[in-house]
Amino acid sequence: MVRVPMTYERLMAERPNPIQFLQQVRAEASKVVWPSRRETAVSTVMVIAMAFLAAIFFLAADQVIGYGVKFLLGVGTGTQS
Repeated sequence: MVRVPMTYERLMAERPNPIQFLQQVRAEASKVVWPSRRETAVSTVMVIAMAFLAAIFFLAADQVIGYGVKFLLGVGTGTQS
């Protein structure tokens, strides 16, 4: 199948006018199932909790890797850390 580029005239013929566009947007927005206040609150708390846990995990991982690098680079220098 060969795809023919769309001409400007054809593109403009297929575009709705601004009033039709806003009516279509409003119709589509009315189909959306919006979350309840409780669902939003629960999701917000879960996101904050997971961000906190991720921060703790990466802090611990960074400390362990830092101690490992310090140990490896400190070997053979004659200093104790």
